[in-house]
Order: sequence, then C-alpha cells, then structure tokens
Amino acid sequence: MKVKNSRMEALKMLISSMELGSQEEVLQALEKEGFKLTQATLSRDLKQLKVAKAASMNGKYVYVLPNDTMYKRITPPRTAMEMLQSSGFLSISFSGNMGVIKTRPGYASSIAYNIDNGETPSIIGTIAGDDTIFIVIKEGVTHEAVVSDLEPIIGNIH
Repeated sequence: MKVKNSRMEALKMLISSMELGSQEEVLQALEKEGFKLTQATLSRDLKQLKVAKAASMNGKYVYVLPNDTMYKRITPPRTAMEMLQSSGFLSISFSGNMGVIKTRPGYASSIAYNIDNGETPSIIGTIAGDDTIFIVIKEGVTHEAVVSDLEPIIGNIH
C-alpha cells in the first residue's frame, strides 16, 4: 500500500505542476519519477483522485485535480476582505513617455480601468494584461507627476 500512496502523491504533484494532456504523457512523467505502471492502473488512479480535464491558459485540455484536493504547495486562498485591502500594485517603471505598472496576477485590468476612468491628467491611456499595465504619459509630464496622479487611485505607490 505504501507504493500506491507514494504513487498517488507523485501523481497529484505532477498534475498540479505540469500541463499533462494525455494518459501517455502522465505515464511518461510518472516513469521519470520512478513509477512504472500500466494504462489501466493509471486510469483507476485518475478516477480515484477525481481528476478531470480542463482547458489551460493556452487552450490545450489538460488534467486537473478537483479543488478540494489541490496539492498543498499553493497558498490558501485569500478572503474577499483581504483582497479588497490590497490594491494589487507591485511596482512602476518609466522610460520616456511610457510606463509599466506591475501588479499581482489578475489585478491589472481593474487598476487600468480605474486609471482610465479616474482623475489622471498626466496619462493618455492604458493597456492591461493579467499582471502588467502599459501607460502612455502626456508629453512634458514628469514621472513624479504621474506618481502623484496615481496615488489616489492605487494607494501607496512610493
């Protein structure tokens, strides 16, 4: 039974840390970890772990663990109140009349929305990704003025 428990832990670790899209890929990854098993055994293990397939960020379907058995390496989810207390802002850098704001994952679009719709006379506009905001600064405006304009929107950015 000890071998099965080790194999199941390895399987959870591999699924939570790699994008594995087929049982063949899973078998190969397990073999690299020292577990040689048949496709039938793997299929039973996947069923026991309630593993499903879901679209990854690049659109490829990969194996995922159910939420209640996610491997413990990830930090526990923050409460809504904890998330509201943080603006998500990490840093700001400038080059000429352009700036890049780094945020925690998932925060960029809401911060960019607030910049675009707030009182930021020094900024022409923004483009946001998941954790990065590109800002275009009006001609002749200092970087210090941009930071001052962003302070009411982002919070403590110094």
